[in-house]
Amino acid sequence: MEREREDAPIFLGDALTAVGYRLAGARVVTPGLDEAAQAFERACERAPVVLVTAEYAAAIAAGGAPRHARALVAVVPDARRRVAPPDPGARLRRELGLDP
Repeated sequence: MEREREDAPIFLGDALTAVGYRLAGARVVTPGLDEAAQAFERACERAPVVLVTAEYAAAIAAGGAPRHARALVAVVPDARRRVAPPDPGARLRRELGLDP
């Protein structure tokens, strides 16, 4: 069995989506939504990059996870596209007053 790299990103989300990220070389963590905040905190301590599905990101925010993470954090869609991640382009257009 191949050993996981210490510098590999950590994916945090549902088991189905985790399969693809594991195939891509990420370490995966698939806790229940009630354990997402604690898992996120541990992942940020262990990896330079943490990928979180939008569903888990919402659970993390609701759980009061710290906003200061040493890792680069990206919110990604899940395989079933149940919860869409935020659209940074739409937010930027809103902030700049470009959206009607």
